[in-house]
Amino acid sequence: MDLILCHTTADFDALGAAVGLTRLKPGAKAVLTGGTDPAVRDFLALHRDEYALIERRSVQLAQINSVIIVDTQKRDRLGKAAEWLDLPQLNAIEIYDHHPVPQTDIPATYTQIEPVGATTTLIVEQLQQSQIELTTAEATVMALGIHLDTGSLTFDQTTPRDGAALTWLMEQGANMRQIAQYVDPGLSPQLEKLFRQSLDLLQRQTHLGYTISWVFLNTPGHVPGLSSLASRLLEVTESDALLLGAEYKRKSKVETPQPADLPIVRFQVEGYSPFPVSGLTVEGSENYYNRQNSKIQPYSQNNLETQTQTNFGQKATLREQPSNLGQKATLREGPLPQTKLTIIGRTRIEGTDLNQLLQPLGGGGHSQAAAVTLRDCDAQKILEQLVNQLKDQIPQPLTARDLMSSPVRTIRPNTKINEAQRILLRYGHSGLSVVDQQDQLVGIISRRDLDLALHHGFGHAPVKGYMTKDVKTITPETSMADIQSLMVTYDIGRLPVLEDGQLMGIVTRTDVLRQLFQEELNEKPLKVDGSTLKPANLKPANIKPLLASSLWELLTIAAEKAQERGWHLYLVGGAVRDLLLADGNKPLLLNDIDLVVDGFHRSADAIAGVTLAKELRNIYRNVRLEVHGSFQTAALLWHNDPTLGSLCVDIATARTEFYPYPAANPEVEASSIRQDLYRRDFTINAMAARLTKVNPQSQLPLLDFFGGMLDLRSHKIRVLHANSFIEDPTRIYRAVRFAVRLGFEIEPQTKEYIHYAIESGVYQRTLAENAKVPALQTRLKAELNYMLQAPYWQPALQLLSSLGALRCLHPTLTLDKPLWWRVRLLGRWLQRFDPEQTLRHWQMRLEVLIADLAPDERVKVAKNLQLPVDSVERLQKLEGWQADFLESLPTCQLNSQIVHMLRQYKLPTLVLIGVYSPRAIRRNIWQYLTTWRHVKPPLDGNDLRKLGYKPGAHYREILDALLDATLDRVIRDQAEAKAFLAIHYPPLDKK
Repeated sequence: MDLILCHTTADFDALGAAVGLTRLKPGAKAVLTGGTDPAVRDFLALHRDEYALIERRSVQLAQINSVIIVDTQKRDRLGKAAEWLDLPQLNAIEIYDHHPVPQTDIPATYTQIEPVGATTTLIVEQLQQSQIELTTAEATVMALGIHLDTGSLTFDQTTPRDGAALTWLMEQGANMRQIAQYVDPGLSPQLEKLFRQSLDLLQRQTHLGYTISWVFLNTPGHVPGLSSLASRLLEVTESDALLLGAEYKRKSKVETPQPADLPIVRFQVEGYSPFPVSGLTVEGSENYYNRQNSKIQPYSQNNLETQTQTNFGQKATLREQPSNLGQKATLREGPLPQTKLTIIGRTRIEGTDLNQLLQPLGGGGHSQAAAVTLRDCDAQKILEQLVNQLKDQIPQPLTARDLMSSPVRTIRPNTKINEAQRILLRYGHSGLSVVDQQDQLVGIISRRDLDLALHHGFGHAPVKGYMTKDVKTITPETSMADIQSLMVTYDIGRLPVLEDGQLMGIVTRTDVLRQLFQEELNEKPLKVDGSTLKPANLKPANIKPLLASSLWELLTIAAEKAQERGWHLYLVGGAVRDLLLADGNKPLLLNDIDLVVDGFHRSADAIAGVTLAKELRNIYRNVRLEVHGSFQTAALLWHNDPTLGSLCVDIATARTEFYPYPAANPEVEASSIRQDLYRRDFTINAMAARLTKVNPQSQLPLLDFFGGMLDLRSHKIRVLHANSFIEDPTRIYRAVRFAVRLGFEIEPQTKEYIHYAIESGVYQRTLAENAKVPALQTRLKAELNYMLQAPYWQPALQLLSSLGALRCLHPTLTLDKPLWWRVRLLGRWLQRFDPEQTLRHWQMRLEVLIADLAPDERVKVAKNLQLPVDSVERLQKLEGWQADFLESLPTCQLNSQIVHMLRQYKLPTLVLIGVYSPRAIRRNIWQYLTTWRHVKPPLDGNDLRKLGYKPGAHYREILDALLDATLDRVIRDQAEAKAFLAIHYPPLDKK
């Protein structure tokens, strides 16, 4: 017999999953192991006979072949049926669940545990795959399971899979009228009484803008359905989180027959409620408790067995469940537990996790709904502790300081409409703040106001005639909830942020909307190109364990120093990207970290980043500090440090930038973290994790204004704005590098922007008009360095070619088949002749690309990229060398003649000539490099001295003659060499 076990106090999800499994496993029976939820009880009073259910007492233990468990992974939630898991004849134990439990204490042979809204969803998917048709009663109870566990698809843990399962059940004939009846059945008379009592006893507290409520009830006995009471209280009181504690006294009774000579004891672990143990057998010196047969059983078989009255106070090792391995417990004499406390939690606060809160006490559930049952404990104290721990979980709420753009672009009331429009165009804003001579805010003018004035021909008029003067303002600490309220109440799209009368920033409607939808996008699976993307490993909560402890300590110290000065400190850019992509199995080795100080809103000035770097240098004395004043940045450099290794930490003040012309270096100005992220290249690099004002037990707040998390999950490279590649062509090369390195795809719109920038001819015009164009010179060379020396250089070069991006080097440069062949041939030559990489292989690859251009264009490109002198010289002389080789090498009849010609050239030159020469010439160069250059004559100078030749300049002539004869195979050994000397350099020459 196959048995399907529901947990005690079974809910509709457990029942629905069990019913579905009876269809998947013909002949299997479902067992309610210990009571049901009141709504389930009422439902089964009418429908029990329509399902394959049997009573626990009807089970014949000898007939059980396998056990299937639904909606739980904990042994103690199976009641007395947990004993069946120890039956020796079992051939399988299966678990189907959707709760995030770190470890199960059930020895399962098969598990299916997935983060969906209901366990029933997992079973429905199998029924669909097996094409099993359901009865109306079966479809109804399974639909109720999904409805109740997902709040009719409204809870945060709900997934599209739950919706699809519910749709299929409706198609199978689920009774919607019955579903409506049980989805919101109302409270029983007993619960209604407790509901009214709870409203009188409810305690509330506002913490970080959230309302936390809790209530403690004394009940005459066990009350079923307390979860419904907790949910109703949460809704009616409009609380953001609620903890409901209900305690009752147990009736005095003896639960287990007691041998006359053994007392009743309690087995207790510190931090856990005690539970009874009777009929004890103590064996050995170190023991564990087995709940199934109520015995203390031996941990070590090396000890002699004794069976005596309990030795009270003896230490025992708790082995009841894996999570408690190694905890020490004490056996204490005393009565059976007298009180039982049930705590039920509900929360709607993002970042809190009730499952995590209650698991240490033996409870569990979901992040938004969980429960625990304790015995003989200080109920009021535990409830108070849980309330405090719940408050500690709440992340710092976003304020105007986090959302606002700063510094604010301001103009005077007399500024002309035309000038205001030009400022908007430069900075990409949708409005400007108007301030008087004392820098006090007097109005706001929007893009629409300016467009209207220009339409009517008033470009020469001052803005004071068109600005809005009745301006609603906020402070830097105004919460996002209050900002939303102001925008909705007054229908305004932007709110200036004032501190002590000074204009510090501005929050727009776009800022608020982006933040509202960002959290939902980060948590929910996403459908992209027909595939469901899961948010695995993409939550900032895992950042701390992914970093080495020494690096986390450095970041913590930096955050503390920044916070002391009233600044925010952010981890930004590639480090955040790589941490979010990490698999979590081992610490990530970071050697390059970017930090941004957003201190402009308080007492800091433009050099806040440099100031913080100097403070850190005072703590880390072995670090080198470099300051780049023009860009308001500082770099801390460690080299082979015992704890930090080789590490570079760049610290900058939050800034914005403006490009005076395409491909120029940007002009920077102090700004806010949002503007700092907006100036970056791609969405996946434009995220920041805030390190300051963070609760140690909560997640690091992640700032993602531009959908970077979404693009990480969909593996897309997306540029932030349309002109990005026109302003900085190196971003094309960075897009290719990230796409190939991360296995991502450049999304279509970004590809269009790349093609437009290249086709526009703006790069060639800029080079012609400006002597200094860093993004097409030194910075482009740096990107080529990164790419061409990377292991993935071949696919990167091919992707560059497909985008037409080699035209950034020269408008005629394309990677056609002959050039692609030469570049790969160069790789083989370098691998053979320079395995130790004494040459710059990336530079040689670049030279091969440039050498494909017309001879008169090669040097221009090389000098433009500021390549080394020897590289420029090779490209300049390549055409002449090729002509010499074509003319001279075919006339060489002897190997020695070829060697004499080639040995005047260095290896890089020969390799470059070789890949650009016909096969015959290339063969001669290859043979020279592989064989001929390593040939030595059979005799050396010492041999000549022994033969009686007087040392002198003629030694060179003799040795060269011997080498030539050896190369030409005239001589092969010393004997032939001596004979050669006798003929060509007779004994008379010895004098």
